[in-house]
Amino acid sequence: MRHLLNTLFITSEDAYLTLDGENVVVSRGQQEMGRFPLHTLSAILSFSYAGASPALMGACGSRQINLTFCSPRGRFLARVSGQSQGNVLLRRTQYRMADDPFQSCNLATMFIQGKIYNARQVIARTRRDHPMRVDESTLLAACDTLKELQGQVAQAESLDSLRGLEGVAASTYFGVFDHLILNEKETFYFHGRNRRPPLDAVNALLSFAYSILAGDCASALESVGLDAYVGFLHRDKPGRTSLALDLMEELRAPMADRFVLTLINNRMISPDAFQVRESGAVLLSDAGRKLFLQQWQKKKQEQITHPFLEEKIPWGLVPYMQALLLARYLRGDLDGYPPFLWK
Repeated sequence: MRHLLNTLFITSEDAYLTLDGENVVVSRGQQEMGRFPLHTLSAILSFSYAGASPALMGACGSRQINLTFCSPRGRFLARVSGQSQGNVLLRRTQYRMADDPFQSCNLATMFIQGKIYNARQVIARTRRDHPMRVDESTLLAACDTLKELQGQVAQAESLDSLRGLEGVAASTYFGVFDHLILNEKETFYFHGRNRRPPLDAVNALLSFAYSILAGDCASALESVGLDAYVGFLHRDKPGRTSLALDLMEELRAPMADRFVLTLINNRMISPDAFQVRESGAVLLSDAGRKLFLQQWQKKKQEQITHPFLEEKIPWGLVPYMQALLLARYLRGDLDGYPPFLWK
């Protein structure tokens, strides 16, 4: 069983990373802020513009430590990866299937099935946990619509029809998302999904969570030998990790959306954790980003029972286990890809 190691998050915009022996050293100017042993890390995620030394990049690459650079607002910039894992036969199979519209549609159907099922579960959890604080009829109607759409997805015969159904499902889900937010509605309200830039605090949290989750999915896919850039639902686009976005679809609701709702509804994040720019963009402040990442790491350590494997694993290993199941399906070891269906 793979062990869940730590992810080192660098949140200071002017922090520079270097290598000293077997340690990552974080410095600001001439002052050393901390050092961390490489063998305890599975990934480093930097939100600093200052970057990292070539020596550290090489060390991370050779040790399969995923080193990712994002802008301070969470936009992906670049990733340093080591030698590809797995064998060329697995990737050639992936490429052949991605070029086959029928097989691509079959796989994409499973990703979207998982996405819609898990969206229903997020709504159902809120109905169950807070029956006196939500509009039962509105949430129940959304669940019924999503259930009907899930049945239609199973019958879809093309990627275009799948995308159309997925769009309707996303509209239905986000149409009631504001009902799932229970505290401090003057700050944490949701009137629709917006991005690049996010225009309210909830969208700022969702965008940040999706950015981190996409990186986790890309790392998981590469670790099992798949090409994160060649997807089945999301088609090829230069610089886009299309397969990571495919895998992420089924994990958005249980891992990212539910996490954001927990932060808000449990009053773990406050309105002063955000900055409003002159352009109207709403972004997490340095302190807000640090709090978010601390809680994200805690969430990744929580144990769940994987619905298909029926083994207890940390939440943080869910992307890896799904990537492993996808690789097994592509090799022919499984008759079908089992999406992650949150219980």
